[in-house]
Amino acid sequence: MSAPTHVDEPLGKSSRTFRRAFQDLRDGFNHRELWLLLGWQDIKQRYRRSVLGPFWITIATGVSTIAMGLLYGTLFNLDIAEFLPYVALGFIIWNLIQGSIIEGADVFMSNEGLIKQLPTPLSVHVYRLVWRQMILFAHNIVIYIGIFIVFPQHLSWTALAAIPALALIAINAVWISLVFGILSTRYRDIAPLLGSLVQLLFFMTPIIWTEKSLAGTGNEDRARIAEINPLYHFLDIVRTPLLGGDQHLYHWVIVLIITVLGWGLALVTMRNYRSRVAYWV
Repeated sequence: MSAPTHVDEPLGKSSRTFRRAFQDLRDGFNHRELWLLLGWQDIKQRYRRSVLGPFWITIATGVSTIAMGLLYGTLFNLDIAEFLPYVALGFIIWNLIQGSIIEGADVFMSNEGLIKQLPTPLSVHVYRLVWRQMILFAHNIVIYIGIFIVFPQHLSWTALAAIPALALIAINAVWISLVFGILSTRYRDIAPLLGSLVQLLFFMTPIIWTEKSLAGTGNEDRARIAEINPLYHFLDIVRTPLLGGDQHLYHWVIVLIITVLGWGLALVTMRNYRSRVAYWV
């Protein structure tokens, strides 16, 4: 087994500094021509030789969204014109969050060859992943636009709040991929464990159910369990403005707190273990 060739620093104390961690993040962002191109290539490669190409992303998500919306809307006796856009946005945003977490845990292992052969900062692979997830989101948001045309929602200028909310999701996706990506290269059980946890959180998140759907069941208060799910707050700050709903400030506060704490954890992880990743993959 050959040693990694891209490492340009020893594993000693000189490599374990916050300055090196910040430099990796900055240099990786400066390589944006590389990770922007690689992100596009990932999408094209996935649907190579297919007639519709990347539009299969939209079709697959659209079929699932409409089917689930109609099914659960009928079962819960909800207004389809109100429930279908709710479910559509829930699925679209959840796919972005879920993809960033699950693929983030595998980001360095799936790029083993590039990490060992290409002298680039580790953060390049994370930026590439987040960019790819944003491309997928852009494909899927077409579904919401189509549903919005059929079932118009009353929107106001507050709908623009979805833009900084998406930016916050992308910023958090970077630190999540850095932390779990590094830890998963050392402890391979983390990735499947994380996948199971995200699956559990899906059912705890109001995507295919609402508080209104629980009305009359005696479980209305139990819906508050969703509040302990951090992913719910990320979903809400994007979905509620796009549905024309009234948003609560505490969702933004929780997201900002998670962002600050998460980036603190990411910097510590980068400082201590960044230089070891090439030897762990």
